[in-house]
Amino acid sequence: MDRDSVVAKTQAYVREHLAGESSGHDWWHVHRVWRTAVAIGGEEGIDLFIVQLAALLHDIADAKFHDGDEEIGSNTAADWLRSLDVDEPIIMQVAGIIRDLSFKGAGVPTPMPTREGMVVQDADRLDALGAIGIARAFAYGGFRGRVLYDPDFAPVLHATVEAYRSHQGSTLNHFFEKLLLLKDRMHTESARRMASERHQFLEDFLQEFLAEWDGRA
Repeated sequence: MDRDSVVAKTQAYVREHLAGESSGHDWWHVHRVWRTAVAIGGEEGIDLFIVQLAALLHDIADAKFHDGDEEIGSNTAADWLRSLDVDEPIIMQVAGIIRDLSFKGAGVPTPMPTREGMVVQDADRLDALGAIGIARAFAYGGFRGRVLYDPDFAPVLHATVEAYRSHQGSTLNHFFEKLLLLKDRMHTESARRMASERHQFLEDFLQEFLAEWDGRA
């Protein structure tokens, strides 16, 4: 099967699988990450076939929805690509990117050894910033039954993935525990430029939110 057909079939598979998902990890999140990764990858001169497959499949079975199983996403993606007779070295690269992609806590390193992986990781993190990132944060908070904000509980910079995944703080604390940290964790120049603008949008939103919370606005 040619590469364009593999990408098209993978797109259709992911769209059907994630249709109607309500936590902010739906098909349209994947679509944005896919398009952003292609745009960034085009500037980096890397293998866009690997980039597209990893971007499309990166949330096909996210560990946070599967009892923290860090291998389920990469294994599910690998099984799908094998069903399309994709070459095994490409499958291994895509699976590795998916396994290592996610943010796992402020104190948990998430190195990405390949340029293709860096591009997909940047694209995924960009979708957690700006207006879309704010909307997704509150969608996920509602999905998990989290309160908007509780000033009696300070943000926590988690040192382990277990602490990060099990923590049940407010949605607003999530901005300080993850979203505001992403700007400085981008790999590519293109992503750094985009992240800077979106980060500022988060800062402005938080200032307004807290002013309104305190009755100052």
